Amino acid sequence: QVQLVESGGGLVQAGDSLRLSCVASGLTSNYAVGWFRQAPGKEREFVARISYYGSNTDYADSVKGRFTISRDNAKNTVYLQMASLKPEDTAVYYCARYGGGHRYYSPINYDYWGQGTQVTVSS
Repeated sequence: QVQLVESGGGLVQAGDSLRLSCVASGLTSNYAVGWFRQAPGKEREFVARISYYGSNTDYADSVKGRFTISRDNAKNTVYLQMASLKPEDTAVYYCARYGGGHRYYSPINYDYWGQGTQVTVSS
């Protein structure tokens, strides 16, 4: 069955860096992957997306210039390198497979999700 598993979250201080990983299994076709995050009491929000071959990436304005999404298809892994972390980046981070549709930033266009990994940034 399809499975996405995130890892790499943790507790860091403002200004630190962290790299999240998302390992996918059971996916047989080319697929784009997105990262989302959800803070307590807030809606899940788009962070970044990468196409299958990595040639196209998209970022939320709030993370542009600080976060970098990449992938290694040989390892079925998508990464989210986060730098210059801020307390407002604190959230549970999820990776998901993009299922299609025009609005790549909308969670409704993603069909398979991981369980999430917690990122906490202290000030």
